[in-house]
Amino acid sequence: MGMFNDILRSDETIFKNVIALDYDYIPKSLPFREEKQKYMALCINPLFQERSGRNLFIHGPPGIGKTVACRHVLKELEEEYDEVEPIYINCWEKNSSFKIMMEICERLGYKFTHNKKTDELFGIVKEMLNKKSVVFVFDEIDKAEDYDFLYWILEQIYKKSIFLITNYKEWLLNLDERIKSRLNAEIMGFSPYTLPETREIMRQRVEYAFKDDVVLHDAFEATVKKTYDMQDLRKGLYLLREAGNLAEDKSVRKITMEQIGTALRKLDEFTINKEEGLDSDTKVILEIIKKNNEAKTGELYKIYTKNGGISSQKTFTRKLKDLEKGKFITVEKVMGGPEGTTTIISLASKDKERKLTEF
Repeated sequence: MGMFNDILRSDETIFKNVIALDYDYIPKSLPFREEKQKYMALCINPLFQERSGRNLFIHGPPGIGKTVACRHVLKELEEEYDEVEPIYINCWEKNSSFKIMMEICERLGYKFTHNKKTDELFGIVKEMLNKKSVVFVFDEIDKAEDYDFLYWILEQIYKKSIFLITNYKEWLLNLDERIKSRLNAEIMGFSPYTLPETREIMRQRVEYAFKDDVVLHDAFEATVKKTYDMQDLRKGLYLLREAGNLAEDKSVRKITMEQIGTALRKLDEFTINKEEGLDSDTKVILEIIKKNNEAKTGELYKIYTKNGGISSQKTFTRKLKDLEKGKFITVEKVMGGPEGTTTIISLASKDKERKLTEF
């Protein structure tokens, strides 16, 4: 008895709308990305005149608004216009032509996909989409294991715009020439938010997410500074949400430096991934890196194949990028020298990750 007496009741919560702290949350206005969105709209605009639109290759570091800006544009299309069909696919989740075609069928409301092959599904998608105009957004395009779907869309969907999003600017250079030439994409780079921009975005999210005066000024400023230093808005939003949960757990109505500090220590755990979540081939690659720290990419691939690795060099490189994104390794490009530009792969230092907890 009395177990819940000291816990804030639901009507005493410090949150107003906790969903506003999700990175995928799409606010009514998206500050500091207006010009990017206007250009996206210009690329799409020809579709309203029954013509094909322009294609965009969108790149930039993680957590700086690429996906949210695109989804903001798609949301307006979906809510205000019937002439253009918006289709968003995350290629991390749907990483093959078959899975992508299944997802598009589901988005279009086509349910009879059982036992159908990829080319059959594409025939259905083609028939449905060629009756209208369509904007495709393929997020994390570098995670796709094949690009047949891109070739099919470029060749057989008449009125479309295709936006490809990735953290890696160099991805486009390695794209199959037959796809690259047909894509003829314009390039849009996203830069990290400045400190004042970071502060304003975080201020808006605090206003959306919390009741008035919940986040104390010094705690807010420390979170803004750390978010800017990390150059990743997603981590800043994680800090605010976690700090809010910690405050409620202790039945306090303010977020102080204490909660932010504890949230930062949790962020260490959040950003240092566990090896158990890796597939078997990626675990093999990581073990090779552990035994050959600070080696060149080519050297690591030779060791990998010598030890029975079966993935192509392209797949091997993609798995290195996955390990880098998961903070298992760091990748450093070294310019100059007798071999020209070389890439050095090193194990990520957990000590460096723990510095996130220092103000």
